Amino acid sequence: MTTVRLPLFPLNSVLFPGLVLPLNVFEERYRAMMRDLLKTSSGGSEASGDPADSDEPRRFAVVAIRDGHEVAPTAPGMPDQAAKTAAEAGPAAGFGDDPVKALHGVGCIADAATIRERADGSFEVLATGTTRVKIHSVDASGAYLTAEVEELPEEAGDEAGALAEGVLRAFRSYQKRLAGARERTLATGAELPDDPSVVSYLVAAAAVLDVPTKQRLLQAPDTASRLRDELKLLRSETAIIRNLPSLPAGDLTRQATSLN
Repeated sequence: MTTVRLPLFPLNSVLFPGLVLPLNVFEERYRAMMRDLLKTSSGGSEASGDPADSDEPRRFAVVAIRDGHEVAPTAPGMPDQAAKTAAEAGPAAGFGDDPVKALHGVGCIADAATIRERADGSFEVLATGTTRVKIHSVDASGAYLTAEVEELPEEAGDEAGALAEGVLRAFRSYQKRLAGARERTLATGAELPDDPSVVSYLVAAAAVLDVPTKQRLLQAPDTASRLRDELKLLRSETAIIRNLPSLPAGDLTRQATSLN
């Protein structure tokens, strides 16, 4: 077993490999993380000259919070004292005495392609999920949480290719029903991937599912198992939408957001 220690960024959502993750970072513990990640820059992009853009990997682990929301206070719009309390919160604030118990056991490595510091010291971050990881331990002794993680291989499993084709068909039907429930027109001509693992992660991220269900898909033992689960979910969700005369668009489009 080979492990590596990475900065840990808990979220109230699930990140999948290949998916883009925009972050608005303002809590001090996560600001410190971004400042340290910027130190891995080799000087930035030659084209832009901006040290916030670099070809050097700036990796951190993203993991979903078990109860589905951060319980630490957030600063924007709060009274001065509350903002001060949030700014001074320790790395494990909101996650209890043993942070690992508040977090799911499987997360995803994120590579921050862009980290830009704003005038107020907060950060605008754009990262991409790369590889699933198992969280072995969490350390709260520094300025922010770090975790000892083990990369998880993506095994294809049995009949992944055939399952991916079925999932794509079910996903197209689901999209059409979802667009109809939203009274919107579904864009046509969009190219969908044909690699089974990419299909499995794209559908897991795009479907309107709760965090526990998305987490279950993330930690599936192999691609085929994930696709089988998605096929059942898509058929079930499509049937529900078809049988509802009117579904509020807000319920369909509700997505978790991070205020870290």
